[in-house]
Amino acid sequence: MAERNIGLEILEGIQEIKSYKAGKIDLKTRELQEPSMPQEIRKRLNLSQAAFAGLMGVSLRTVQDWEQGRRTPSGPAKSLLRIAEQRPDVFMELA
Repeated sequence: MAERNIGLEILEGIQEIKSYKAGKIDLKTRELQEPSMPQEIRKRLNLSQAAFAGLMGVSLRTVQDWEQGRRTPSGPAKSLLRIAEQRPDVFMELA
């Protein structure tokens, strides 16, 4: 595996930002959709709340709170829910 030059990567990123701000280049953007409700995703995967919590890396109580509307997933949990919904095969490889 090739060794990375983090300093050079940062400088290239800064140059790219400057070029974008100057109107010299366009950057690729992508809008992410909100994942379905956790309970819907869990049921499609045919998992218990406990098994789903384990795969998501959260407590059983957190999954219960999501499903009962007391809390909403955020950050990394939303990303994992998108993966579970859009690529269940990849998500289930973790099981």
